[in-house]
Amino acid sequence: MKFDMGAQTLSTLTKSTGGSNDELVSLVRQLVDAAAPLEGKFNGAGRARFDGFKQRVDEVTNDLSTSLNAINQGQSEMDTATQTGDQDTADDWGHSEGAANFDGARFRSSR
Repeated sequence: MKFDMGAQTLSTLTKSTGGSNDELVSLVRQLVDAAAPLEGKFNGAGRARFDGFKQRVDEVTNDLSTSLNAINQGQSEMDTATQTGDQDTADDWGHSEGAANFDGARFRSSR
């Protein structure tokens, strides 16, 4: 199995996820603002649900933000690990190549 990924794939993904987090929080806030004119228009169970939603908006927003931040941190750590692994592989190859005896592997004809 071959796993091939561009050098900047995880960096790009991390940036994109960070932007998505900000956008999602903003969209939740816009939803609450859009629902504001409905406040006081409900009675009974509908009003209780609406009031409960408004009270939980900060909790929901924080939960979403915390979750996406954790995903973003994981992506960032995977990016660091991938970049470090790539550099370590290049360094190891360079050390191994420097220690190899290429002269001993020459194929010459004695004729």
